Amino acid sequence: MLGYYILIGAIALVSWMVSNKLKKKFAFYSKRQLNNGMSGREIAEKMLADNGIGDVEVISVRGQLTDHYNPKNKTVNLSEAVYNQRNAAAAAVAAHEVGHAVQHATAYGALQMRSQLVPIVSVTSGMSQWLVIGGLILGAAAGFGPGYWVAVAGLVFMGFATLFSFITLPVEYDASNRALAWLKTKNMVSQQEYEGAEDALKWAARTYLVAAIGALASLLYWALQIFGGRD
Repeated sequence: MLGYYILIGAIALVSWMVSNKLKKKFAFYSKRQLNNGMSGREIAEKMLADNGIGDVEVISVRGQLTDHYNPKNKTVNLSEAVYNQRNAAAAAVAAHEVGHAVQHATAYGALQMRSQLVPIVSVTSGMSQWLVIGGLILGAAAGFGPGYWVAVAGLVFMGFATLFSFITLPVEYDASNRALAWLKTKNMVSQQEYEGAEDALKWAARTYLVAAIGALASLLYWALQIFGGRD
């Protein structure tokens, strides 16, 4: 278990560093006012219109970096700062979330796969580690007894969460690419503003990359505990 705590601690440290860097980047680019004077809400609404999407609503939600697209009720949810502000960071986030709406409208494959995994992961993720640990306590490493199969079931559940994390990567990177391409081709931002938006989205994507690597590392660790300890 000591090895697991060291692994989790290392992942948590890297995650904190990336998250902290992301917050600093957004704080920095939030000071760069857009030349076109458009707010995040206006950016989002224009990108939706340019993509022929008329059934998605742009709304404001509380919190910081709480921006997301909800495919169930077709809403682009922007944090209060992004919704109201008129800077490079707000433009980047707003366009990124609309990128998810465009994915939804065009039936982007990776987004559909992730949506199908949501109900599975919502059920299995909370119990996966407990099943693995419980199975090991019952003696999974000793043979093919009940403990072994309990641990394997937990590992399978953990595998769904890991798969979800990795499918999320192309979804997030694609949404950012769509956002940046639109901002550039529609001349919504200056070159300097574009570089700021690109840099901010790059660091946002890295948070998902760290999460995926962490999920894989945890899965491999527990797999080694289950299968590596058997004769």
